[in-house]
Amino acid sequence: MPKVKIYSTPTCVYCQTLKTFLKEKGIEFEDLDVSIDEKAREEMIEKTGQMGVPVTDIDGEIVIGFDKEKISKLLNL
Repeated sequence: MPKVKIYSTPTCVYCQTLKTFLKEKGIEFEDLDVSIDEKAREEMIEKTGQMGVPVTDIDGEIVIGFDKEKISKLLNL
């Protein structure tokens, strides 16, 4: 099972869509709220150089935004 980490905020519509999509596919993920978790926010910016969410880290592969096609490919869905 791939290690999936999502950097998100509670008010981000695309973040919620992404999490719903992964839950429907039975994919477990770690959800980091960058609006309150300063360490996670710094980690996300360091990995991507940007501050927009969602950012998904799938076994070290970074996906910015809700790119369903790329996420599905990385997770072999």
